[in-house]
Amino acid sequence: MKAYVFPGQGAQFSGMGKDLYDNSALAKEMFNQANEILGFDIQKVMFEGTDEELKQTKVTQPAIFLHSTILAACLGDAFQPDMVAGHSLGELSALVANKTLKFEDGLKLVYKRALAMQAACEAVPSTMAAILGLEDNVVEEICATIEGVVVPANYNCPGQLVISGSIPAVEAACAKLTEAGAKRALVLPVGGAFHSPLMEPAREELAAAIEATTFSTPICPIYQNVTATAVTDPKEIKANLIAQLTAPVRWTQIMHAMIADGATEVIEVGPGKVLQGLFKKVDRGFATSSAEIA
Repeated sequence: MKAYVFPGQGAQFSGMGKDLYDNSALAKEMFNQANEILGFDIQKVMFEGTDEELKQTKVTQPAIFLHSTILAACLGDAFQPDMVAGHSLGELSALVANKTLKFEDGLKLVYKRALAMQAACEAVPSTMAAILGLEDNVVEEICATIEGVVVPANYNCPGQLVISGSIPAVEAACAKLTEAGAKRALVLPVGGAFHSPLMEPAREELAAAIEATTFSTPICPIYQNVTATAVTDPKEIKANLIAQLTAPVRWTQIMHAMIADGATEVIEVGPGKVLQGLFKKVDRGFATSSAEIA
C-alpha cells in the first residue's frame, strides 16, 4: 500500500518548483493561477528568492504548498494513494492531493493560515526548541512543571520532540531537559510558537475560513496531525484541521498508524526528504522515495 506524505515549513529552498514550471504546461497554469489568488508573484520568490525571503511564514507556507500540490497534480494517473498525511502545513497539501479540497480553496486557506500565524507570532515573543534523546513522556512531564506556556508541539520521531511556547518558558524547559539527560535541547530559528496555545488568535481566524470552505469526501483516508488516525468524513477533517494550530503534530504516531494499517512504501511529495528520514527512524528498512514526474 502506498502512503503519500507532504512536508511542512522548513523544507523550502531557493529554486523550488522551477523544474515543474519549465517542463509542464499544467504546472505553469497552476503557478499563474496562484499569482492571481495571492496578489503577488510567488513563483519569482520561489525560483529566485533568498533564504531570508523564503523564511517569512507568509511566503514559506504557500511556497511549500504550491510545490507539493503542483507536483501531485503533474503526477497525473501515476498518483495512486492508498493513504495520505501531511506534516503541519503539509496537511493542507495532502487534502488537495486527495481531493478533499480544490486547489484554489486550499491555497486561500494556506495564505490565510500563514498571515494569521505570522500575526500571532508578532503579538507575543515566542519560540520552539528541538529536544533530542529523551522519551516523549519525560519531555511532557518536564514541560508540565515549567511556569508559563511551553508544550510538546511536534512529535517528529522516537527521540525527537519539538517544544513550543514563550521564550522564557522554552529556555527554562531546555535547561531542565538537559539536566534530565537530553542529548540536545536546541532553540530553533523560527518566528514563533507554532502548535501551542499562543496560536489561539490564528486558530480562531482560520476556523471561520475553514467553516466557510467546501470539503468533499476524499479519494483515500488522511491521517491527521491531531488524531494520528485515518479520517474520511469531511466534517471530522474540518474539525481536526481547525484544532491543528494549537494542538501538537503527532507525526510519530501517524507513521506507526500508517505502517500498522498496511503501508508498504512512502512517497514524499514536495521539497526535501525530511519525512522520508523520519520514517527511516521508525523502520530503517522501510521503502521511501521522492515523487518525480516522468
